[in-house]
Amino acid sequence: MYLYETRVGFSRTDKDRIVTMESMIDYFQDSSCFQAEQLGVGFSYLEPNHLVWMLNSWQIDVAQFPQFYDKITVGTFPYDFKGFFGYRNFFIENEAGVKIVNANSVWTLMDTKKQCPARPTEKLLATYELEERLPMEYAPRKITIAQEESIIRREETLQIKEYHLDTNQHVNNGQYVRIAYEYLPKDRRFHHLRVDYRRQAVLGDTIIPILYEKDDTCTVALCGEDEKPYAVIEVY
Repeated sequence: MYLYETRVGFSRTDKDRIVTMESMIDYFQDSSCFQAEQLGVGFSYLEPNHLVWMLNSWQIDVAQFPQFYDKITVGTFPYDFKGFFGYRNFFIENEAGVKIVNANSVWTLMDTKKQCPARPTEKLLATYELEERLPMEYAPRKITIAQEESIIRREETLQIKEYHLDTNQHVNNGQYVRIAYEYLPKDRRFHHLRVDYRRQAVLGDTIIPILYEKDDTCTVALCGEDEKPYAVIEVY
C-alpha cells in the first residue's frame, strides 16, 4: 500500500471550497504514479520497455467531501492482475483516519511499440504486492445508456487542445471528467462517479457532449463526430 499525506489546497476546490471530483482523480493519479516510482516500476522502467498503463474505468464513491485546508491521507494499492488487466483501489482518509472516499479502477497494460495489450512482466508481478480489495459495492465497468428512457440534450462541440493532453499525447483521464462536469446541473453535488473510457481522443479531435438524465442519475457521453463515445461519465 502507498500512502501520502497532504493538505487540501485552494486550487483543488470549487466555489464552496470543497474538493472537486476531478481534483480527487488528480490525487489518485498522483498516488499511483508515486507508488510506481518508489517501487522502481515507474516511467523509467515502463518507457524503455515500451509499456504504459491505460485506464479503462473509474468508480468513485464519496461519503464526505474534503474541504479547503483539511489534512487528508491519499492511499492506493493493486488488488488483482488478470491477463492484460490490473485492478487498483484508492481512498482518502480524513485527519481522524476515517475513509471518506473509496475508489476502484481498472487498467490495461499496453505495448506502445506493437499498439496492443501486453501481459504484466515478471518484474511488475513480483514488485506489486496485492492486497484485499476495499469493502465497497462494485459497479460494472461498462456504463449502459438507456436512450429510450432518458431526456437527451446535445451541447455545442468542442475541440481538443494541447492543455487536454498528457505525456502520452492523448486526453488525460481527468480531463474527460472536467469536460463532462461543465454540462451537469450546478444545483446538485454528486457523491458517486463512474467513468467508462472507450477510446483515445487526441489533439484536434472534435468532442460532441450528449447529456442523458433519468431520476437522480446524469450521464454525459463525450462522442466523436461519428457519435461513438470516447468516454461515458455517469454521476448520481
